[in-house]
Amino acid sequence: MESLSQYLSPSWQQLLADFLEGDTFKKLDAIVLTAYDMKTVYPPKQQVFAALNYMKPEDVKVVILGQDPYHGEGQANGLSFSVQPGVKLPPSLQNIFKERAHDIHINPSSNGDLSSWAEQGVLLLNTVLTVTAHEANSHRNWGWEQFTDEILKKISKNNEHIVFILWGKAAQNKQKIIDTNRHTIICAPHPSPLSAYRGFFDSAPFSKANEALIAHHQEPIDWDNNHK
Repeated sequence: MESLSQYLSPSWQQLLADFLEGDTFKKLDAIVLTAYDMKTVYPPKQQVFAALNYMKPEDVKVVILGQDPYHGEGQANGLSFSVQPGVKLPPSLQNIFKERAHDIHINPSSNGDLSSWAEQGVLLLNTVLTVTAHEANSHRNWGWEQFTDEILKKISKNNEHIVFILWGKAAQNKQKIIDTNRHTIICAPHPSPLSAYRGFFDSAPFSKANEALIAHHQEPIDWDNNHK
């Protein structure tokens, strides 16, 4: 019998075993698989956990937390804010690249593939991991929030120093489950055109994240995805 958990790598399956075997995930699993059968849902099933599958839990260094996947055709690929090579940049990603250029002087790129960040231990996570085509936030309150809470709790508890970059209200609400004494939290409004001018621009998340990593004797992130 199919379960979304089959698309999750063994190291994360092991970490999240208790949650995956519980009622909340079983209900979520059934609802989401039914949605895939009935409607167009993004990202493809095999990519729902792509952000997690890029790394083992102990290798997470930075978490960038968004809201839910892009809902346009061919956009969502399981990494928050990222799109496949050749896909037109969504407005939120354009704004991320504008802020990156201002913050650390990396020229904006037409390449929206952020997998080079993931390969360095940047967990590009949304609070909700699936969405119905053309219906933003349509899978809210299905149980994904509890699943991603569990991920954040485990990382907060088990990892030594993580930089959590929380963009938008849905992401910032997660602060309460993160141990702020052990980890660095960087908050800003969501980079979407609706809110970017309320404080996302000039928030300097890339330089702040690297400063925090260096201060804790960790390798900084190469935020330039242009050479991917």
